[in-house]
Amino acid sequence: MRQLFLPCLGPSGFHKLAYREWPGPAGAPTLLCVHGLTRNGRDFDTIAAALSAHYRVVCPDMPGRGVSDYLADSAQYSYPLYLNDLAALVARLDVDSLDWLGTSMGGLLGMMMAATPGNPIRRLVINDIGAVVAKAGLERIASYVGLDPKFDTLDALADAMAANFVGSSQVPRATILEIAEGASRKLPDGRYGLAYDPHIADAFKAAPPQDVNLLPVWDRIACPTLALRGGASDLFPHDVAQEMTRRGPKARLVEFEGVGHAPWLATEDQIAPVREFLLS
Repeated sequence: MRQLFLPCLGPSGFHKLAYREWPGPAGAPTLLCVHGLTRNGRDFDTIAAALSAHYRVVCPDMPGRGVSDYLADSAQYSYPLYLNDLAALVARLDVDSLDWLGTSMGGLLGMMMAATPGNPIRRLVINDIGAVVAKAGLERIASYVGLDPKFDTLDALADAMAANFVGSSQVPRATILEIAEGASRKLPDGRYGLAYDPHIADAFKAAPPQDVNLLPVWDRIACPTLALRGGASDLFPHDVAQEMTRRGPKARLVEFEGVGHAPWLATEDQIAPVREFLLS
């Protein structure tokens, strides 16, 4: 694995986009993994390592997350800027086609990219996000996005993450600690904070949460698609998932019982269906 950076141009000038790359075997196809709203590319460390036997795996930190630059104007934390950055990253990767794995926000970006004429996506995996995004899940996210809690130890941060994730009891403690380490930043006083700019919440909270209907986008997607759903997810309702198997790309659906938003894809039972779909 290597850490790389790409200068991307936004409305206020250039900003640095960080990404981690597992080169994979010579001539391997490329898999682009895009994280959720408050997370970063480190979320995919485990699945990236597992799939690097078959793929060149690339995991960016979107602006304001991880080790990518924070944006001076919080209004620019937006899907158009993210899509422009990802298009620049695809150009940097110098491939005609790639596969896409997106969790939550990263899945929405994947849907938008896959619905765009001439897009490079060969296969699409969306993790716990649907073509209709439920108001209840958005209200829950709005309750914590933008907060900047501090933790005395990494263990304390891991405890908080586990307490807020339905299904954490199915994940080994060592894996939870690895996920927490990737989601954290070390503060000057030795404590730990979350590795994102709290101002990413500004645009998210600009309007009251409501159901978001992206079915017209979904219906324009033509590539083979796998939809992963946490069985206890409040953001991706079961009926929406079923509808997505009947229209648009007619996604293959896999649900993980007893898991909320969003599955961490860090255990073999969750990695296996992604591997099977991508390599089929």
